[in-house]
This record gives sequence, structure tokens and C-alpha cells, in this order.
Amino acid sequence: MSSTTQPECCLLLGKVDIRSAGPRCKLLLGDLDGDGRMEIVMVQPGDRKDVRHIPHQVQCLTAYDLLGNLLWQTGKPSAEAGGPGADYPAQVYDWDGDGRLEVLCVMDDRLVIVDGATGMIKQTQALLDPQAHDCIIIADLSGRGRPGDLILKDRYSRMWAFDRQFQLLWTHQGNTGHYPWAYDWNGDGRDEVMAGYDMLDHQGKLLWSCHDLEDHADCIWTGDVNGDGEPELVIGGSVTVMYDRRGKELWRYEGSVESQHVALGKFRDDLPGLQVAGLDRLVREDTGKRQKGLDAMFLLDADGRELWKEKRTTSGWLTIVETISHWDDGPLDYILAYRRGGGINPTLYDGHMNAVVSFPVDGYVAHADLLGEGREQVIIYDHEAASIFASKETDLSRPVSGKPLKQIKRLYSSTLYPGGQVE
Repeated sequence: MSSTTQPECCLLLGKVDIRSAGPRCKLLLGDLDGDGRMEIVMVQPGDRKDVRHIPHQVQCLTAYDLLGNLLWQTGKPSAEAGGPGADYPAQVYDWDGDGRLEVLCVMDDRLVIVDGATGMIKQTQALLDPQAHDCIIIADLSGRGRPGDLILKDRYSRMWAFDRQFQLLWTHQGNTGHYPWAYDWNGDGRDEVMAGYDMLDHQGKLLWSCHDLEDHADCIWTGDVNGDGEPELVIGGSVTVMYDRRGKELWRYEGSVESQHVALGKFRDDLPGLQVAGLDRLVREDTGKRQKGLDAMFLLDADGRELWKEKRTTSGWLTIVETISHWDDGPLDYILAYRRGGGINPTLYDGHMNAVVSFPVDGYVAHADLLGEGREQVIIYDHEAASIFASKETDLSRPVSGKPLKQIKRLYSSTLYPGGQVE
């Protein structure tokens, strides 16, 4: 399927030394000081020595500008920090609606609101439950016209929804999956919540459930996939399924062992509607090292038909796939794949499985329009450095607008299990 053409090059715009943030951090992005240029927040998790999947808390937050200057640090880095086996409970968002960003996180068994510009703690709130810190979901459950409500959850079974004053709105118990997605599917001005395989209304009441699915929902995407004018839901779990917003199953793709990630986008211009990229975990690596793990990307059309599936020749089973838009001037989206293993660095693929860009370094990946220019840049980071790449030359130090960049939903819904929406 893929061609023999060489991937395009990418330009290194800058490199940020992040060693002072401590090891095993997650990178978040946002215009912390409102100057029209994004900054970096490195989130270090707390100790996680005993149980592999215990939900994280935050040990330390460290903010840098794109030129590598350390802006502030809240908390103290630890050499014993955990790793990315689960979500880090932290998001960057304008929580109080004053036009400036905060960092919301769970630290020291409390929900903590940190001023994005200074790193000063603005507010703390006790957790209702010791395990209510697997991830943070920001939603508009109250119908105020902007997301101002909060959902916390434990690893797989319980959720707690709060309003702006941290008053409990509702609780839910069920198979919540990794990262529930909030969206106004019925157009009533309030978000519903797809909590794993269960669709809840803004009051937490069950509207409908997916059927005949095992395990749990690994990721959730929504968008008008088939072009009927209404948003559908595509869920990756035991299989990949698509539902309409009323709970009718439209198709299911059973050509995978474990549908660990899916991503919606317009990856092909020769097909109607949107396409569904995915990642199939064919073989989980054996903890005794008796067998090597193996995964494979795939692409489905709007009707759930397989267009192609990767035939990997290297080992690796932990790939994450996402949609990236506006990397270049072309009209199509790309499939961003990273954490591939087997010597494969992060890569952008087109809808024909061609590697369009192969980045020269390996690591975890974040991406955003860092300067508000209409193009996204890609940041690849490890324990020591965050490297910033672009498709064209851009001066990260040039004067910018001085107007705060909008914090888009993807950036305040950061998760190890990327979901999303295509408007």
C-alpha cells in the first residue's frame, strides 16, 4: 500500500532543556501568560511503586517558554516518579473565566487550581473519594455556554461531576473506560457524557448503552463520519464500533484483536465522509519476555470497511495514533503515530499509509499551533529535552500579537488515550 518515496523532511525550530522538571513527565500546552504564544507545562506524576495501574497524582508542575526559559515550578521533582501507564490528572484551561489559563491538577490528595502565569496556587479542594483522580474532564453540564463543570473518575468504574463551585452534581458507576468524552450531541446547550460504553445526559442519567462489547472503551471520537449532518460516535475497545447519537449501532469492525486507539479525520480525498484510523494490538508483550509485542495501524472508510492494515516487520505494541490537522498547507489530515517501538520514530502517515514525515528523534508527542499562525508544530520529548518541529521555518522568538491564544478542547482534554471531535 505504501509507496517507496522518501518521507519529507521537517525543520527543528528549537529545543527546550526540561531536565529540571524531573523524569517521566507529560507535556501540556497553553498560552499561560496570554501574550499570543504558547508555553509548555511539564507534569510529573507522584510515586507509583506498588501497582502498575494505580491512578496518578501530580508530584510537580514546571513551566517553560518556547525558548527554554524556566518560568515557574510548583512542587518538587522526584527521581522516583511513576510512568505513563495511566492518565496524569492535569489539564490547562481557563477555569474561572477571567481570560487567563489555570492548571488544574490533583496533588497531595486535593484538587489544586494553579495560576498559569505565575505558578501560584489559587485554590484547593478536597477530593470526595481517595480514588477520584484518574483523569480530569472539563464539560458544560450546566448549560452556561462555556465549559465550567468538572468530572473526576477512578480508574475504571466511578465518576463524580461538580459545578464551578465544586458542588456535587451527580455520580455514576459503570464501565467508564479510560477517558469519557463530553459533547452536546442533542443540541440542547448542555453536554452529554459518553462514559465508556454508556451515554449519560447532563444530569448523569443513562440514555443508552453500547451492546455486545467486552473489556472497556479505550478511546472515543465524534464527528459527522457518514455525511448525514449529525455527529456519530466511534469507539475503540474490544472492537471498533460506530453509533449514531441516539444509540443505534451503524457498523462494527471486528478485524482487530484489540482496538486500542482510533482517530477520525479527512485522510483521503477520493472517499466520501471521514475516515477512521486505528491501532490494533495484535500481541501484548509477555511480561516474562517470552514473546515480543506487536501492533498494526489500520484505516476504515465511513462505512467501517477496511481500506488497509499495516504489516509490521518490527516489534512494538504501544503505538498511539492521533489526528493532526494543518501541519502543512494541504487540505487533508495526517495520522500521527508515536511510541511505536522497533526503532520507528514518530511519523506522519497519509491516508494511503505513506510515511509523509519521519521525525529524527523518538519520544512522546504533543502538537498545537504554538504561535497562532494557522499551522501546527510537533513537540517530541523525552526525559531531557523537548524538540519543536515544523513543516516550514518559523522564528519562535519573533514578536507575537499580544492577544491570548484560544485554548482549544483538544488541549484541555489531554489524555494518554486520545479522543476527540471533528466539527
